[in-house]
Amino acid sequence: MQISSRFTIAIHMMTCMEVFKEEYKVTSDFLAASIHVNPVVIRRILSQLKDAGLIEVKRGTGGAALARPLEQITFFDVYRAVECVGENALFHFHENPNPACPVGKNIHHILDDKLLRVQTAMERELESITLADVIRDLRKYVPAVSRQA
Repeated sequence: MQISSRFTIAIHMMTCMEVFKEEYKVTSDFLAASIHVNPVVIRRILSQLKDAGLIEVKRGTGGAALARPLEQITFFDVYRAVECVGENALFHFHENPNPACPVGKNIHHILDDKLLRVQTAMERELESITLADVIRDLRKYVPAVSRQA
């Protein structure tokens, strides 16, 4: 299992939106330069974050901004916005276990509740971390980051 880089890119993007909101128009090109990815990747994630109500995007050179206060945007919100994970589907189960095999026949019964517990624990942890935590930690490494951010 691996969460795609879309999640960390989205967190990076939203952190830039907050940190640079007073100094720059935060555009897809601006974000792409910070993250070192193609602006097309950025625009796709911007669209997902906008659809989730986490950011606002002004067309053209208007830039992007957070739609909610930092304390109200959790890692879980971002994860749900950018990861293609359905409800209770963090783990993709192999499609056709052999029903003639005693393990294959029972593997879903054995693993389903355990995998759900793992997913629930991960989601609970994601819900406990906000973008405010990220900005607070950024200040430890970059004291010059605006105190208003």
